[in-house]
Amino acid sequence: PPPFTGVWMGDSKLCAIGVHCGNHITSHGLALNCCTDLTWFDHIVPCGLEGKGVTSLSHELGQHVAVNHVLEPFLDSFQEVFDCTLVSSEEPG
Repeated sequence: PPPFTGVWMGDSKLCAIGVHCGNHITSHGLALNCCTDLTWFDHIVPCGLEGKGVTSLSHELGQHVAVNHVLEPFLDSFQEVFDCTLVSSEEPG
């Protein structure tokens, strides 16, 4: 929900999106929690948002969801949404 970026399931963030600009360099980042150990987030305030949490695909679906299960469909959707072609010099994973 605005003004929060990313993909949310209720009050828990599933996918974080970030941009950093500095010294004439722009960096982009995206983190999709597939089978993340969520207990690490008990020690911090995720994304600096008090009262908000994090979740994963595995937690939400009640079954193990590995990165290699979602990587190809995610990249296909990314290319379609952003009307681009992704190029990699090495195999993902």
